[in-house]
Amino acid sequence: MPSVRLIQTHISDVETQTERVESTLEALHLHLSASDFVVLPEFWHCGAFNLEAIRQGSVSANNEIFAQLSALAREYETWLHAGTFAIRNENGDVTNSAMVYAPTGELAARYDKQYLFGFADGERTVISAGDRDVVLETQLGITGLATCYDLRFPELFRQLLELGADSVVISASWPTARIEHWQTLTTARAIENQSFVIACNARGASGGVELGGHSMVIDPWGRIVGQASATDEFLDVNVDIQLVGEVRSSFPVLKDRKLS
Repeated sequence: MPSVRLIQTHISDVETQTERVESTLEALHLHLSASDFVVLPEFWHCGAFNLEAIRQGSVSANNEIFAQLSALAREYETWLHAGTFAIRNENGDVTNSAMVYAPTGELAARYDKQYLFGFADGERTVISAGDRDVVLETQLGITGLATCYDLRFPELFRQLLELGADSVVISASWPTARIEHWQTLTTARAIENQSFVIACNARGASGGVELGGHSMVIDPWGRIVGQASATDEFLDVNVDIQLVGEVRSSFPVLKDRKLS
C-alpha cells in the first residue's frame, strides 16, 4: 500500500514568502524520503486569504521554484503534489494552479482551480478560473485533482468519477470557522463517488483568517482512515486503493445513476 503524507504548512502573514519557500523546500527532503506520495496545501507560498500577497507573489510557470520541486521529486523518486501556486500565464491571467510531479521529476499534471471563493470581493478579483477537469495515473489509482472551494461542488467530483477517478487529492486552505463543513464535505464526496478523498489543509493564518488544519483521508466507504489536528505538522496514511473496487462491487450504487 502506498504511503501518503499530507503536509499542513503553517502560514503566517508575518513570515515573508521567501522565508516560507526556503523552509518548505528544506523540509521536503525529510518528507519525501519518508513517503510514496506527498501533498502540500493550497497557496502555501503566499496565503490564500491575503489577496495582496497573491498579487505580489504570482509567478510564471518557468519560475525556479518549479525546477526545484521537480528535482526533489526526482531525487527521492516520490510523487509530489506540490500544492497550488498563483501562476501568471502568458495571456496575463493568474490561475490558482496545482502542480503534480511524478517520481521521474516530470510535471505529470497541472490543475487550474475551477470554483473561486470569496463571491464578488474575494479570490476572483485576482484569479481567473480554470475550465478543465484533470485526472492522472498514480500509485493512488486514477487520481483526480481538486482545490479547496471546489469541494462544495459535487458535480466536479462526479465528472472526475466519469473520467475514472479512484481517488481525489484536494489541496486547501480551509478556515477554522467552517471546519465542520470541511469534515462533512470530504466524507460526502468519498461516499457518493465510492472513492478515496485525500485532503490536505494548511494551518496558521492568512489575511487575518485562521486556517483549520484537520487534513483527512476518507476511504470509499466513508470511513476516516486518518485525520490530523489543527496543529499537527503532517499526517501519514497508508492507502489501500484496491478497496475502491471492492466497495463498488459489493455495494454497486453507482450503477443506479441516471446518466444524461
